[in-house]
This record gives sequence, C-alpha cells and structure tokens, in this order.
Amino acid sequence: MDLFSLQGEPGARSAKSENSEPAVMSLRDALRVVRHPLYLVQRGGELVPQLGGAGSVASCVGYAPACLPENLGDPSFCREIGIRYPYLGGSMAKGISSAAMAEELGRAGMLGFFGAAGLPIATVSDTADRLKQSLGDIPYGFNLIHSPHEPELEKELAELYIRKGVRIIEASAFLALTLPLVRYRLHGIKRAADGSIVTPNRIIAKVSREELAAKFFAPAPEKLLRALVENGSITAEQAELAAHVPLAQDVTAEADSGGHTDNRPAMALFPTINSLAARLERQYGYDCKLRVGLGGGVSTPASAAAAFAMGAAYVMTGSVNQACVESGTSDTVRGMLAGTRQADVTMAPAADMFEMGVTVQVLKRGTMFPMRAAKLYDLYRAYGSMDEIPAAEREKLEKTMFLAPLEEIWRGTRDYFLKRDPSQVERSERDPKHKMALVFRWYLGMGAHWAKDGVENRKMDYQVWCGPAMGAFNEWAAGSFLDAAAERKIVTVALNILHGAAHLTRANFLRSQGIELRLEEIAPQPLEIAQIKEYLC
Repeated sequence: MDLFSLQGEPGARSAKSENSEPAVMSLRDALRVVRHPLYLVQRGGELVPQLGGAGSVASCVGYAPACLPENLGDPSFCREIGIRYPYLGGSMAKGISSAAMAEELGRAGMLGFFGAAGLPIATVSDTADRLKQSLGDIPYGFNLIHSPHEPELEKELAELYIRKGVRIIEASAFLALTLPLVRYRLHGIKRAADGSIVTPNRIIAKVSREELAAKFFAPAPEKLLRALVENGSITAEQAELAAHVPLAQDVTAEADSGGHTDNRPAMALFPTINSLAARLERQYGYDCKLRVGLGGGVSTPASAAAAFAMGAAYVMTGSVNQACVESGTSDTVRGMLAGTRQADVTMAPAADMFEMGVTVQVLKRGTMFPMRAAKLYDLYRAYGSMDEIPAAEREKLEKTMFLAPLEEIWRGTRDYFLKRDPSQVERSERDPKHKMALVFRWYLGMGAHWAKDGVENRKMDYQVWCGPAMGAFNEWAAGSFLDAAAERKIVTVALNILHGAAHLTRANFLRSQGIELRLEEIAPQPLEIAQIKEYLC
C-alpha cells in the first residue's frame, strides 16, 4: 500500500517500525490531526487509521475529510466580521465579560464582547478607548442591553457607541425594538458607488423567541424611522435605504443559558429560528444573507459539534467564560464555578426587570441568593409598600439580607438614583410600591457586585449568572489540567471547544458510513494550547 508516513505527526507512537511499515497511530490521535483527511484501511485483519493518502481503494473502508475549526460555521460570517473562527464570547454584565477577554479572543481570531450592562457610562467609555487602542483593526464588540425602566441609559449607551466608533454590538434581553437601537444600526447608512447599501454599524441580536427574531430580521419599523427623521438623526434618503436592510443580519438563538434566558432547548429553538431566517430572507428580498448562531449550553466539543451540525453560522459561549482567569469576576466565584454541576443552577428574580417578574438563571450551590431573592419578590407582590410588611418579617430582612434598616438602604438608593436617573426617585415619592421595588433591587444588584468583588462576608448573597453548560464543561474537563480554575484561560478553552468539535465532526463522518466507534476511542480530551496549535498548523 502507498501509505503516507506519520513521522513528525503529533501523537504518533513512533516514526517507523524496523520493517519500514508506517507508524501506528491511535484513532483518537488521527482524528485530532484535523488538517489532513483520515482513512481507515484494512491491515492484517484490523482497521488502521491513516492520514493523507488512501492507498488501495479495496483496503479503504472509511474516510473522514480534513476539518479545520475555521470551516465549521458559515464562512461568510467570519469573512464579513473579520475573524478567523466562528466563535463569539458573549457579554456578561458588569464587566464580567472583560476587556481582557475581548482582547485575548480578538488576537486569537475570534470575537469578544465587553459586558457593559450595569456599569457606569464613564467605565464603558474608558473601555471603548482601551479596546480601540489595544486592538486597532481587530474586531471587538460591546453589549447593549434592553433597559425598559431606564430608557435614557439605553439611549446614552447607544450614543456613546456611535461617538466611539464601536462597530459591533450584541443586543440582549430586548422585549421590543427601541429608538436608540435603531439609531445605532442606521448611523452612517449610505449607498456605495456600486449601488450597494453600506451599514457601518452591525447588530448581533441575542433572542430566545421566534417573534423577537422576526423583528430583528425585518427592516427597522416605519414608526421608528419617522421618529429618527423628525429628530434629525437620519435623513429621509437614509430612511428609504433602511427599508432594504435587516435591523440585524445575524441573530444568536439563545437556548438554556446563564442570566436572562427562557430556558429553551437548543435542539428545538435553533432549527426554528434558522428556518425563519431563510423564509424572511426570501420574503424581504435582501441582498445579504440572514444567519443564525447558537448560544446557551455551548461549552464542550460535543455541544459545539452539535450546533455546527444543525447549521449554526457560529457558536457563542458565556457561562464557561466566566470561570476563565481573564473574566472580570473574583477568584472566589471562579472557584465556585469550577465545582459546579449541571443541577446546581436555578432561576431567580432579575434586578433590572424585577417588577415585571422576569427571572435570570444563577448558581444556587454555595449561595442563598436565589431563595432570598425569590422571597423579596413574594413580598413585593403581597404588599403595597415597605410599611405594610409585618414587623417580624421586616426585622428578619434587615438582619439576614440587608444587614441594615430598610430606610437606611433607601437613603443610599435614593442618592444613587438622584445621580443616575432622578425620574426613579420622583416616581418613588408618588408610589410607595415603587420605592419598595428600588430597595429590593438594591439587594439583587449588590448580589452581583459582592460576587464580582469577592466580598467574603457576603458569600451567601452572591448572585452568579450561570447556566447548566458550566456543569457540562466541568464534567468534560474533570481529571485534566483544565480541572483547576487557575488553568482556565479564555483562548485555551475556546480552542479546545473548536478543535474538539472538528475532531468529533470527523468521527461522526466515519459513523455515517456504518463504522462502529467506541466513545473511549474517539472522545476529545482537553489539550494544552501548544498541542492544539500543532494539530492545526
């Protein structure tokens, strides 16, 4: 047989045997070398993996093509964004998705979003300056979260992104389209010399519902376009151009994730939104392609391979990134996340949409936050003001959760909103129930700050956004160098997920030819980044 030598290939047991037969390589090692096609050939009554050449057609019983990680998703997505790999680091609020994460992912050929939600405008502005200077032309993004109770904040952030030249935002938790969101997308829209429509600003929308995906895939609503023309944000000609482009060309189908989530199963959600994208692309007659990525539950090679097999243009990770050393959270939280299992998460009231009954997915292992937050929402529903709360119940709140009298908490909360959004204080003076909501939201918001800052005496009150994907990653990494929180670097984790997905895609190609494979023969294992680069280069 005209077999290629495996000399010099990573994982080869030896270069050649004494009789000059090709070196023997395990199937797992052969699957790892994703840059070369793989053949299974009959040799001495056994199936032997071989890289590069098929040899005798009669002896070849299985074939898996080369499968580089950059080819797993939609190539047009990577090309238009300007990245190598179809991999996005999603935004986690309060800077947990940090500038350092965006920098590391960007330099590795991926796209990272800075988690701007819940941070002061000055901090977001400084971070925009930092990333522009440190990354230059390398793509990066910022988060714009829907703020129904603080519309001026949402407007201020959108205007900041326009001023700072932030070209990509991740729009998350939107329940409806807003004027600031449309204003950002359409800023600078024009017709190029070749007649095509140029939109400098890109929105990647994160949604869990079909009806919301449809709104983002559609052109901006006429009502909002008229408002933008009237206030001078765009011209009538730009409004006409806007009718021919989607508000978001790319939508992330967000399945069961940490933070804001509808706990949707990925296997049902993604195909539905992907089918919707194809239908709306035809309906609107766009010149561009509508694309769908998948986030929520993606944290292992198997979950990423499944996403790409369903047709995902890209994958987006979240919970697993929070456990990485570059994240903006505390070492205490990173340690808690490293010990998380899939059942260690639950839903709790959301600070930003508390009055609406919206919930977020958080860690329950090692913290009492979910139970205490749920108690506050029950009290909010039951009473019209803090004064109506029974004395014994109020005393319990002050001693166990707030560690101060509620009126003292209110004074601090009032001072905060007088600077951030005075309308909230004005409303609270008219509506005692709203005053109660703001005080309760203080606890919910501080739970995230205590966790991020690692405040030791508040560990039982930590709010840690986390989905079951964290437990899946920990199970996969168990016993490897990635078991330790200190070893989890954002690019190492990302390349393991991508390379492992390519590895499994090749294995599944063999399976589709009727070849029986045992999991212990093919399962990807965590690899040091230097090893992965050898397999890729």
